Amino acid sequence: MSTNTTTNAPPSGGADFRDVVTAHTPFRTGRLVLWAIIAIVVIDFVWIVANNENFGWPVVAQYFFDPTVISGLYVSLGLTVIAMILGVALGLIIAIMRMSNDRLAKGFASLFIWFFRGTPLLVQLIFWYNMSTLFPQLSISVPFGPSLISWDTNAVITPMTAAIVGLALNEAAYMAEIIRGGLLSVDRGQAETAEAFGMTKGRALWRIIIPQAMRSIVPPTGNQLISMIKATSLVSVIAMADLLYSVQSIYNRTFEIVPMLLVAVIWYLLITSVLNIGQSYIEAYYGRSERRNGATAKPAAAAAAEEASH
Repeated sequence: MSTNTTTNAPPSGGADFRDVVTAHTPFRTGRLVLWAIIAIVVIDFVWIVANNENFGWPVVAQYFFDPTVISGLYVSLGLTVIAMILGVALGLIIAIMRMSNDRLAKGFASLFIWFFRGTPLLVQLIFWYNMSTLFPQLSISVPFGPSLISWDTNAVITPMTAAIVGLALNEAAYMAEIIRGGLLSVDRGQAETAEAFGMTKGRALWRIIIPQAMRSIVPPTGNQLISMIKATSLVSVIAMADLLYSVQSIYNRTFEIVPMLLVAVIWYLLITSVLNIGQSYIEAYYGRSERRNGATAKPAAAAAAEEASH
């Protein structure tokens, strides 16, 4: 009498294969302890700050929605939007000039980026604000000839004008390099293919190159937007009534320096937090093609591996 029994003999070498269905992630005690320690430290710090009367939390709550503070907040947001729009537009032009084969355009773009990236933004703002010291009159004239029309510099270069010009030109220099890097990340064959289909260089740039480059341009542009929100605080030195200048005007009257600075800090944190969320959604939007390509590649790789196993 014979019985047919099948036994799963272990493979040569003594290896013991186990059923992956019953596998589970081991419990990591060390990580749990580390998280507990961090949580205790953070909670203790928050408790100390919240119960420290020197921070003046009642004053923070009193002035958080003060009309002067809100007015300064609107100025900071307005400066950010205008400076970023102008900076991105000028940066795109400068980037294209930098990548062109024309030596004059390329030289001008390189000089522009060198100057505005190489000097502090605060110095640039003060320079624009004091433009009347160098040029009391701004005029349009015939070269080496008579003046056609002129304006008083102080009437043209107001604190608002100086802030917009200074922030926009400085941002344009940084955005030019960001955009240039994004354009260079697109394969050269894309432009050559577009030209082979009869597209002009300008049309290929707007329809083919720039949309693909956005995946590389958007993340650093979001960082620049967040930096611009904080950079607007520098315009307070030229008497521009932004958020920081507004809280300074209040604590110069009430002498509540720390609470008023906390008002500005909290507003800056709220704005940058909202911008971080928006940036993550935009990055996800422009990263759809990579996710689709990855999802398509996984089944193909699995099929190839299965075929190789047979």
